[in-house]
Amino acid sequence: MTTTAEFTLIYDSHCPICRREVAWLQSRNAAGCIAFQDIHADGFVPERLGVTEAELMAEIHGVRADGSVVKGIDAFYATYLLVGLGWLAAPLRWRLTRPLFAELYAVFARYRLPLGALLAGKRCQTDCRV
Repeated sequence: MTTTAEFTLIYDSHCPICRREVAWLQSRNAAGCIAFQDIHADGFVPERLGVTEAELMAEIHGVRADGSVVKGIDAFYATYLLVGLGWLAAPLRWRLTRPLFAELYAVFARYRLPLGALLAGKRCQTDCRV
């Protein structure tokens, strides 16, 4: 995972919701500040980041240029900031709203695969719980 990007978003291409979000973010990433890494890509080894595949499946992660790993709503905040949408993600950092958004994201992350399958009009072929 070599890149000159300021941030690398690690995502699950098997998740329809994640694919759609990444496609939208890529369309806003004209400056190339963000690199995108699919956890299912050949040659991707999560342990190089100090995380497991299970951790990556449990919530979104990102890697800053200095190698530090962020996850959950902090990964979204970093990504949105770099595509010029920091104002939209600002509530993720506010003292009063951060706990609420962290909890909402935790619930979403837990059920994203079955929810994505439902929204895509497909039934889960395997156990879609994370």
